[in-house]
This record gives sequence, C-alpha cells and structure tokens, in this order.
Amino acid sequence: MTDKTHNIYADIAALTRLQYQAKEFSFKPKQPVNSVLSGKQISKLRGRGLNFEELRHYRPGDDIRSMDWKVTRRTGKPHVKVYTEERERNVYLAIDQRASMFFGSSKKMKSVVGAEVAALIAWRVIATGDRVGALVFNDHNLKVINAKRSKQHVVSLLNEVIKQNHRLKSGHVEQNPSTSFNSMLAKLGNICRHDALIIYVGDGNGRNDKSTDLLKHLRQHNEIIAVKVFDPLERKLPEMSQMLVSDGRYQIQFSSDNSKTQTEYELNLAAQLSEYTKAANKLRIPLLAIDTISPAAQQLRKAMGQANR
Repeated sequence: MTDKTHNIYADIAALTRLQYQAKEFSFKPKQPVNSVLSGKQISKLRGRGLNFEELRHYRPGDDIRSMDWKVTRRTGKPHVKVYTEERERNVYLAIDQRASMFFGSSKKMKSVVGAEVAALIAWRVIATGDRVGALVFNDHNLKVINAKRSKQHVVSLLNEVIKQNHRLKSGHVEQNPSTSFNSMLAKLGNICRHDALIIYVGDGNGRNDKSTDLLKHLRQHNEIIAVKVFDPLERKLPEMSQMLVSDGRYQIQFSSDNSKTQTEYELNLAAQLSEYTKAANKLRIPLLAIDTISPAAQQLRKAMGQANR
C-alpha cells in the first residue's frame, strides 16, 4: 500500500510496527498528575502487584522481611504485614469500525486512527503483563476475541480489525447506529463480568439513554475508558457557498458560509459533546479525545500525562 492508501485503510504491517511506539503511557493505578486518568473524578484503575491485606501478630514461619517494626516497637509484640498478589487483569478493547468511522477531512480516516489507537493499547497491555481481548464491530456484525497474552495473539486481533476496516466503503448506508452501539455494550456485559478494564475506541455514534444504562451496568464491576476519535471538520463546518452532504442514500445541498447555519451547527454539536462528557463524568469514565491529524502515539502519551518525545 502507498502512504496515501494507509490513510484510508489500515495496514497490518503498520499496526504491527506500532509496538515500538507503545511506550511512555500506562493504564496502571498510579498516573501522572496531569493525566486524564488521575484525580478524584476518576476511580483508581485496578493493576497488578501486591495489595496490603492486614496487619497481624507474627507466627512461626512468617517471613521476617514482612515485619512491621514500627508497630512491633509500639506494642511490644511482633507484627507482620500480610499482602495478597493481584490476579492478572483482562483488558478488552471495543473497536468501532462502523460506517460513521469511515470519514477523514485531511489526514486519516477515523477508522484508521481507531485501529492505530487499538494497536498501541494492545501492544502496551501485553508489554505490562496483562491479557488483551477485543470486540471488533461494524454496523452489522461483531467479533469477540478472547483475552490472551502474546504477540501472536495481538497480531491475530489486529488482523480482525483489518478485515472489518477493509469492508468499509463510501456510499455505504449504516444501520441504526444506536442498535449497533448498544449491541456491542450488551455483548461486553456478557463477556466482562467483573474486574476487567474495558477501553472503547470509536466516535460514540448512536449513544442514547439505553447506552447509559448498559454502561452503568458494566461500570458496576469493571473499569471503563472511552477513547473518542474525531475529525476537526466534525467540530466546525468549512465555509462554502455550496456544500453537498450525503448519507449514501440521500443527499442535501446547502450553503455553509451562512453565519446562522454555522452557529446552529456549532451549538448543536456543543450540546452533543456536553451530554457525552456529562454522561462519562457521571459514570466516572475517563474520556480521551484523539483527532485524525496528529500521530496517535503522541496524543496517547499526552493524554496520559507523559511528555512528548
């Protein structure tokens, strides 16, 4: 594929090479102060390692390295700290490859950027020792890939993303976006019963009140992060005397250089974004915004509070 073609359709070789850029960001509990995953509004993400469980009297056979000398001196009796090791965590990516993602104004399609973000996260997850699985979905189908931890597994996962990505084409009429979006969430509810980290990568098209209920149910026993992929053109219309817009079936022509049209469009979009953000905050779901212009790895590092390098 040429570089220009890579901007329209994702390429497995390019997604595989992203493993070398999947660094300097993490989904572990401890986050930089300026990370979107830090702060009181966001719950601590479960990680792997040792968790303090209790403080108790020393028993013959206990590891002396676990002694709590401060408590021992204060009470006059030997005490030890007891730790339990956390289990490996399953990370599930919900990768959106619906018709609404097949859009890009100048650089890359949202669908390509979504594939890149998913690849970066998948490579990073296995590098830090957790298992990664995925639910790759389009307007009509969804494919579940069970969580495993190996490079070959990530390649297989990305090949499924490529398969669905290459089915996208202009003029394709999508089904009711709420139906496909909510079907994905319902399926996640069946797969992720508890203690998983779910990362949705897509534009959130079709989210409605039912989606909020499904997310609330998922959020009760899992952690969720939403990565919203957007194109700058979606946030501000270009000023054109004649603009033609089509959904693949119907089309409309209008003037976008009219100030009233611009204002109404921006107000409507602002209301949608505000609603999306409020819903995410209410459910304590971190929301990362990734555009189609800057490199995905650079944006991920910035969102996670790391310095660009």
